Amino acid sequence: RVLDLFAGCGGLSLGFRTAGYEIVGGIEKNDHAASTYAENIHQEASSAVKDFHSKARDISEVDPEEYVEKHPHLSDVGRDIDVLVGGPPCQAYTRVGRAKLRDVAEDPEAFLNDPRSNLYLQYLDFVQKTKPAAILIENVPDILNYDGHNIAREVAEVLDELGYSPRYTLLNASYYGVPQMRERMFLLAYHEDVTTDVEFPEPTHHHELPSGYQGSRDVALQEVETGTTQAILKNPTDPKSKKRYFYPIPEPEDDLPPAVTAHEAIGDLPEITRHLRGELERGARRFDDLSPYPDPPHSDYAEKMRNWPGFESSDGVWDHTIRNLPRDYPIFRRMNEGDEYPQAHEHAMDLFREKLQELEEQGERPEPGSEEYEELKDSIVPPYSTDKFPNKWWKMERDNPVRTLMAHLQKDSYTHIHYDDEQARTLSVREGARLQSFPDGFEFEGTMNPAFRQIGNAVPPLLALSLATKISEVLPVSDDARSPHKVVRSA
Repeated sequence: RVLDLFAGCGGLSLGFRTAGYEIVGGIEKNDHAASTYAENIHQEASSAVKDFHSKARDISEVDPEEYVEKHPHLSDVGRDIDVLVGGPPCQAYTRVGRAKLRDVAEDPEAFLNDPRSNLYLQYLDFVQKTKPAAILIENVPDILNYDGHNIAREVAEVLDELGYSPRYTLLNASYYGVPQMRERMFLLAYHEDVTTDVEFPEPTHHHELPSGYQGSRDVALQEVETGTTQAILKNPTDPKSKKRYFYPIPEPEDDLPPAVTAHEAIGDLPEITRHLRGELERGARRFDDLSPYPDPPHSDYAEKMRNWPGFESSDGVWDHTIRNLPRDYPIFRRMNEGDEYPQAHEHAMDLFREKLQELEEQGERPEPGSEEYEELKDSIVPPYSTDKFPNKWWKMERDNPVRTLMAHLQKDSYTHIHYDDEQARTLSVREGARLQSFPDGFEFEGTMNPAFRQIGNAVPPLLALSLATKISEVLPVSDDARSPHKVVRSA
């Protein structure tokens, strides 16, 4: 049985559910995400049970024992959870520091008495009280070097003291069948009663990451070796000081299948061109229009997204919805695949100069510096600085996986402009879901902006499936969903 903390809309849970685990619940404080979680992960539950799971909960206000007591199908907080998963935000950690984090090992209630209580302490409190056989934590790579802290190592040290054998590493989603070069830190720990070493799944796909990814990886890994060396120098006789919690980053073999591309992921979805005819209405984008599939799936990936068990979609998609950005459509069309904002700005300036030439031929060219001149420029050229926002825009490359989808998608979608010049637009909600490996039958609650936020915050379900499958080699999933495998530990 799996409990998902900081569950979001359910990316981790969907992967584990697909691998055969029973998802007993998720704790999520965002209303839309909690509702999406309940409607999809617990789609077959009764309305009463679904209502329980759809309730938004702030984990800083949730006591594990009370949660289990109110849960419709749990009864024993220390025995009913086999696997604890989640991605607690790291920002609050440094306000508490390593010493307070380690207090949890000695006093499970320590976080309750600290006004600076943070989400990692809450997560560790759940570890203390639910006593899972396995723990999976996900976070951004920067957690390995956050203001000089390797938070993953420090959490691993605490889990070690709590009786777990933890390892952490970086996994790139494109190596596991996701059409996105999303890199994240994953920490996996087994209870000491599970006598198997921690291993991470081997890549299934190959891709040469751009140089920027290696640069970011190098920065994140600076504290990994430094921290280990300092620990040995500080106390060379302590066996724990020599423990290597870092697991070598799994790298793909060259003979593996190539990574799934953007076109393989979304190329079978209906074209969207009505915005170019001025037919896109203003206001919140709701998911009340079916966009029928124009053709059969054109790739194995598209086939998988249409026919994911339990989330099949035979007719089309309901959330193929985009932003209304009329100023920028001509720029999108002119951009080359891979272009960023500096190139987009130059294309916009070309369009502006062409318009001035057209007006000059008509004898109507405004004078530079005049109000008419500036208004015309503002109607064509975006106002952002090319120095401050070089990565604000990016046109996807059809024959490569895409860059990381971020929660910022809820603000705008310029980081993922469609590669098709004729459509001249940013990505749709369903395209974002496809690129994150959510199946077409997975329905997002709310309107366009909340859905984009849920997608950007999620763990790709296909990557979660790879991790869940690897863990199931150690903790076999029971054939009886109501009597899952549970590691028995001494009191």
